[in-house]
Amino acid sequence: MKKYSKATGLGILCAFTFSACAEITDSPQKNTIQGAGIGAATGALAGLILGDDKKDVMIGTAAGAVIGGVVGNRLDKQEAALRNSLTSDDTIIRNTGSELIVTLPEGITFETDSTYVRENFRPEIAKIANNLRDYSDTTVDVIGHTDSSGPAEYNQALSADRAYSVTDILTNQGVDEGRIVSYGRGETEPVASNDDEYGKSQNRRVEIIIRPKA
Repeated sequence: MKKYSKATGLGILCAFTFSACAEITDSPQKNTIQGAGIGAATGALAGLILGDDKKDVMIGTAAGAVIGGVVGNRLDKQEAALRNSLTSDDTIIRNTGSELIVTLPEGITFETDSTYVRENFRPEIAKIANNLRDYSDTTVDVIGHTDSSGPAEYNQALSADRAYSVTDILTNQGVDEGRIVSYGRGETEPVASNDDEYGKSQNRRVEIIIRPKA
Protein backbone atom coordinates (compact mmCIF):
# COMPACT_ATOMS: atom_id res chain seq x y z
CA MET A 1 0.00 0.00 0.00
CA LYS A 2 1.28 3.48 -0.86
CA LYS A 3 2.37 5.48 2.15
CA TYR A 4 1.86 8.72 0.27
CA SER A 5 -1.64 9.34 -1.03
CA LYS A 6 -2.29 10.48 -4.55
CA ALA A 7 -4.35 13.38 -3.23
CA THR A 8 -1.40 14.66 -1.22
CA GLY A 9 0.93 14.15 -4.16
CA LEU A 10 -1.37 16.03 -6.49
CA GLY A 11 -1.47 18.84 -3.97
CA ILE A 12 2.31 19.13 -4.18
CA LEU A 13 2.10 19.01 -7.96
CA CYS A 14 -0.42 21.85 -8.05
CA ALA A 15 1.61 23.95 -5.63
CA PHE A 16 4.74 23.65 -7.74
CA THR A 17 2.85 24.26 -10.95
CA PHE A 18 1.16 27.43 -9.70
CA SER A 19 4.47 28.65 -8.31
CA ALA A 20 6.26 28.00 -11.59
CA CYS A 21 3.63 29.71 -13.69
CA ALA A 22 3.38 32.81 -11.52
CA GLU A 23 4.30 36.05 -13.29
CA ILE A 24 8.02 36.75 -12.83
CA THR A 25 8.56 39.80 -14.96
CA ASP A 26 11.44 41.52 -13.16
CA SER A 27 13.95 38.69 -13.05
CA PRO A 28 16.55 38.13 -15.80
CA GLN A 29 16.45 34.43 -14.87
CA LYS A 30 12.69 34.05 -14.88
CA ASN A 31 12.78 30.96 -17.08
CA THR A 32 15.40 29.33 -14.86
CA ILE A 33 13.03 29.78 -11.94
CA GLN A 34 9.94 28.72 -13.86
CA GLY A 35 11.76 25.78 -15.43
CA ALA A 36 12.81 24.51 -12.02
CA GLY A 37 9.24 24.80 -10.76
CA ILE A 38 7.69 23.08 -13.75
CA GLY A 39 10.40 20.41 -13.69
CA ALA A 40 9.75 19.82 -10.02
CA ALA A 41 6.03 19.42 -10.67
CA THR A 42 6.68 16.96 -13.49
CA GLY A 43 9.15 15.02 -11.37
CA ALA A 44 6.70 14.90 -8.49
CA LEU A 45 4.02 13.49 -10.74
CA ALA A 46 6.40 10.87 -12.12
CA GLY A 47 7.39 9.86 -8.61
CA LEU A 48 3.76 9.69 -7.58
CA ILE A 49 2.77 7.49 -10.50
CA LEU A 50 5.84 5.25 -10.64
CA GLY A 51 6.97 5.20 -7.02
CA ASP A 52 5.63 3.62 -3.91
CA ASP A 53 6.02 6.21 -1.19
CA LYS A 54 6.81 9.79 -0.21
CA LYS A 55 10.52 9.26 -0.83
CA ASP A 56 9.92 8.47 -4.50
CA VAL A 57 7.87 11.63 -4.92
CA MET A 58 10.50 13.80 -3.27
CA ILE A 59 13.29 12.26 -5.35
CA GLY A 60 11.27 12.87 -8.50
CA THR A 61 10.59 16.44 -7.41
CA ALA A 62 14.26 17.19 -6.79
CA ALA A 63 15.42 15.59 -10.03
CA GLY A 64 12.76 17.39 -12.05
CA ALA A 65 13.67 20.73 -10.47
CA VAL A 66 17.32 20.32 -11.39
CA ILE A 67 16.57 19.32 -15.00
CA GLY A 68 13.96 22.05 -15.47
CA GLY A 69 16.23 24.68 -13.95
CA VAL A 70 19.13 23.71 -16.20
CA VAL A 71 16.96 23.92 -19.33
CA GLY A 72 15.51 27.28 -18.27
CA ASN A 73 18.96 28.66 -17.51
CA ARG A 74 20.33 27.58 -20.88
CA LEU A 75 17.42 29.23 -22.68
CA ASP A 76 17.81 32.44 -20.66
CA LYS A 77 21.48 32.66 -21.67
CA GLN A 78 20.81 31.86 -25.31
CA GLU A 79 17.96 34.36 -25.48
CA ALA A 80 20.13 37.13 -23.99
CA ALA A 81 22.96 36.40 -26.43
CA LEU A 82 20.58 36.36 -29.39
CA ARG A 83 18.91 39.64 -28.41
CA ASN A 84 22.31 41.30 -28.03
CA SER A 85 23.39 40.20 -31.51
CA LEU A 86 20.30 41.08 -33.56
CA THR A 87 19.80 44.56 -34.96
CA SER A 88 16.31 44.37 -36.46
CA ASP A 89 13.52 45.50 -34.14
CA ASP A 90 11.07 43.53 -36.29
CA THR A 91 12.53 40.15 -35.36
CA ILE A 92 10.50 38.79 -32.43
CA ILE A 93 11.97 36.46 -29.80
CA ARG A 94 9.73 34.65 -27.32
CA ASN A 95 11.07 32.45 -24.54
CA THR A 96 8.46 29.98 -23.32
CA GLY A 97 10.72 28.38 -20.71
CA SER A 98 11.08 25.22 -22.79
CA GLU A 99 11.91 26.70 -26.20
CA LEU A 100 12.83 29.91 -28.00
CA ILE A 101 10.52 31.03 -30.80
CA VAL A 102 12.14 33.48 -33.22
CA THR A 103 9.61 35.04 -35.60
CA LEU A 104 10.72 36.55 -38.91
CA PRO A 105 7.89 38.65 -40.38
CA GLU A 106 7.35 38.17 -44.11
CA GLY A 107 7.44 41.91 -44.79
CA ILE A 108 11.12 42.23 -43.84
CA THR A 109 12.20 38.74 -44.93
CA PHE A 110 10.68 38.27 -48.41
CA GLU A 111 9.22 40.21 -51.29
CA THR A 112 5.54 39.49 -52.01
CA ASP A 113 5.09 35.92 -53.30
CA SER A 114 8.88 35.44 -53.32
CA THR A 115 10.84 32.65 -51.62
CA TYR A 116 14.17 34.50 -51.87
CA VAL A 117 15.30 36.12 -48.61
CA ARG A 118 15.94 39.84 -49.03
CA GLU A 119 19.64 40.69 -49.32
CA ASN A 120 19.47 43.27 -46.52
CA PHE A 121 17.98 40.71 -44.11
CA ARG A 122 20.42 37.90 -44.77
CA PRO A 123 22.98 39.23 -42.24
CA GLU A 124 20.27 39.02 -39.55
CA ILE A 125 19.69 35.34 -40.26
CA ALA A 126 23.47 34.84 -40.27
CA LYS A 127 23.52 36.19 -36.70
CA ILE A 128 20.89 33.65 -35.73
CA ALA A 129 23.12 30.99 -37.29
CA ASN A 130 26.06 32.22 -35.20
CA ASN A 131 23.94 31.85 -32.08
CA LEU A 132 22.89 28.34 -33.08
CA ARG A 133 26.54 27.37 -33.56
CA ASP A 134 27.41 28.77 -30.13
CA TYR A 135 24.54 26.83 -28.57
CA SER A 136 24.96 23.60 -30.47
CA ASP A 137 23.10 21.45 -27.91
CA THR A 138 19.75 22.43 -29.43
CA THR A 139 17.42 21.24 -32.16
CA VAL A 140 15.78 23.63 -34.61
CA ASP A 141 12.44 23.66 -36.42
CA VAL A 142 12.08 26.18 -39.26
CA ILE A 143 8.39 26.62 -40.08
CA GLY A 144 6.82 28.74 -42.81
CA HIS A 145 3.34 30.28 -42.45
CA THR A 146 1.06 32.30 -44.75
CA ASP A 147 -2.24 34.14 -44.54
CA SER A 148 -5.42 32.68 -46.04
CA SER A 149 -5.33 34.62 -49.32
CA GLY A 150 -5.17 32.42 -52.40
CA PRO A 151 -5.46 28.66 -52.79
CA ALA A 152 -4.50 26.58 -49.76
CA GLU A 153 -2.28 24.32 -51.88
CA TYR A 154 -0.30 27.32 -53.16
CA ASN A 155 0.06 28.71 -49.64
CA GLN A 156 1.34 25.38 -48.36
CA ALA A 157 4.01 25.22 -51.06
CA LEU A 158 5.00 28.87 -50.54
CA SER A 159 5.35 28.43 -46.79
CA ALA A 160 7.50 25.32 -47.20
CA ASP A 161 9.76 26.96 -49.79
CA ARG A 162 10.27 29.99 -47.55
CA ALA A 163 11.20 27.76 -44.63
CA TYR A 164 13.72 25.97 -46.85
CA SER A 165 15.20 29.31 -47.94
CA VAL A 166 15.84 30.33 -44.34
CA THR A 167 17.23 26.87 -43.58
CA ASP A 168 19.64 27.15 -46.51
CA ILE A 169 21.13 30.32 -45.02
CA LEU A 170 21.49 28.70 -41.60
CA THR A 171 23.25 25.63 -43.00
CA ASN A 172 25.45 27.72 -45.31
CA GLN A 173 26.51 29.61 -42.20
CA GLY A 174 27.70 26.40 -40.59
CA VAL A 175 24.69 25.10 -38.66
CA ASP A 176 24.60 21.29 -38.84
CA GLU A 177 21.71 20.38 -41.12
CA GLY A 178 21.10 17.29 -38.99
CA ARG A 179 19.82 19.58 -36.23
CA ILE A 180 17.20 21.26 -38.44
CA VAL A 181 13.74 20.19 -39.53
CA SER A 182 12.21 22.51 -42.14
CA TYR A 183 8.58 22.51 -43.27
CA GLY A 184 5.57 24.66 -44.10
CA ARG A 185 2.21 24.97 -42.38
CA GLY A 186 0.56 27.16 -45.02
CA GLU A 187 -2.46 29.02 -43.69
CA THR A 188 -3.36 26.47 -41.01
CA GLU A 189 -1.81 28.17 -37.95
CA PRO A 190 -2.74 31.87 -37.94
CA VAL A 191 -1.73 34.03 -34.97
CA ALA A 192 -4.16 36.81 -35.91
CA SER A 193 -7.37 37.35 -37.86
CA ASN A 194 -7.25 36.98 -41.64
CA ASP A 195 -10.13 39.43 -41.95
CA ASP A 196 -7.90 42.50 -42.29
CA GLU A 197 -4.50 43.35 -43.72
CA TYR A 198 -2.85 43.87 -40.34
CA GLY A 199 -3.84 40.39 -39.21
CA LYS A 200 -2.72 38.87 -42.49
CA SER A 201 0.68 40.54 -42.15
CA GLN A 202 1.10 38.89 -38.74
CA ASN A 203 0.25 35.49 -40.16
CA ARG A 204 2.82 35.71 -42.97
CA ARG A 205 5.97 34.68 -41.15
CA VAL A 206 8.75 32.14 -40.68
CA GLU A 207 9.30 30.79 -37.18
CA ILE A 208 12.58 29.34 -35.94
CA ILE A 209 11.88 27.19 -32.88
CA ILE A 210 14.92 26.33 -30.79
CA ARG A 211 14.75 23.53 -28.20
CA PRO A 212 17.50 22.32 -25.86
CA LYS A 213 18.38 18.68 -26.36
CA ALA A 214 17.30 16.40 -23.51
